[in-house]
Amino acid sequence: MADSFAHLHVHTEFSMLDGAARVSELVEAVAADGQPAVAITDHGVLYGVVDFVKAARGVGVKPIIGLEAYVTPGSRFDRLPRSKDKRYHTTILAENETGYRNLMQLASRAYLEGYYYKPRVDAELLAEHA
Repeated sequence: MADSFAHLHVHTEFSMLDGAARVSELVEAVAADGQPAVAITDHGVLYGVVDFVKAARGVGVKPIIGLEAYVTPGSRFDRLPRSKDKRYHTTILAENETGYRNLMQLASRAYLEGYYYKPRVDAELLAEHA
């Protein structure tokens, strides 16, 4: 039954303080288990995507590119005191190249426009790119 299951929310070494899986080891484990696909969804970054896609394709595993975004309920431009700065997480997966380009926009703009302790997105960015 392994071929009917795929992990869709995995953090790699690029999710600082949260992910322990190295991209190459993750892909090897997924292939050894007979899983057809796996998604990486690192916190706010897409740093491991190129290595992930190469490694997954090399062993016949479908790479699914994702992002675990920090969502702020207000504007990404708000700079509230840390005690009042609420963030929520949402996992977003790319279905195709357009989706991947949208993920790149979300991750980039979260750092450039929304960074306050963490790279944050808001409803406006999600509406534009999700």
